[in-house]
Formats: sequence, structure tokens, C-alpha cells
Amino acid sequence: MSLQDPIADMLTRIRNGGRAEMSQVMIRSSKSCQGVAEVLKDEGYIEDYDVIDDGKQGLIRIKLRYTLAGDPVITELQRVSKPGCRIYRGADELPEVLGGLGVSIISTSKGIMSDKNCRKDNVGGEVICTVS
Repeated sequence: MSLQDPIADMLTRIRNGGRAEMSQVMIRSSKSCQGVAEVLKDEGYIEDYDVIDDGKQGLIRIKLRYTLAGDPVITELQRVSKPGCRIYRGADELPEVLGGLGVSIISTSKGIMSDKNCRKDNVGGEVICTVS
């Protein structure tokens, strides 16, 4: 488990949970992980998430979403900006995933947002990950 990069740990747990056909995954809670979970929920990639108080840092329970055929909705989850190499983009330079079918998750001064909302609000920031 990576304590140095909680977002990479979160993305790996979601990716592995989908491949193992798990109904839910548990992740250590942080504000950035909650923001990423909120964007995934708003974009329809996960069913829901809730924060569980365990007396320490807390946990996020993410309920994964599957298609009618039983395949995970999230087919690819890739970390873009890493702690050793941060990637920043302006509103007009944000990456478009699968020609607009996927979503990029961006950390902005207004919070963590999808690339579509960043273009609408004309804000840029750190490209956290891409989801398709």
C-alpha cells in the first residue's frame, strides 16, 4: 500500500476491484480522494461512495458500477500527474480522453473537477488522472 501517493493507491484499488468483480472497495480517506470519488460519481463511473469514520483517518467505501453484461464500467484508469512529475494544463490545453467519451480529473483552485466542467468554467490545473 502506497502511503506516499494516496491517489495512485485509490486508482489501483478501484482498477483491481473492477477486475476482481468486487461490489465495493475500501480506500483511506483524504480530501483529494473524496474529490476524485465525487467526480467519478458525477460522471457515472461508480454507483456511490460514502465516508466511514473509523476513529483514525477514515475510510471511503466506493461501490463499483458494472454493465448489464457484467463488465466494469471503468475500463482504463491512468494516473497522469505524479508526485515526482506534476503535469499542469490550462483550460484550453486539457487532455480529451477517447474524443470526449472519457473524462480527465483536474485539481483546480476551485476544487477537483472534470475536464468538461473546467472548460465550462475556463480554469486549468493539475491533471490528476484519466478515466475511460
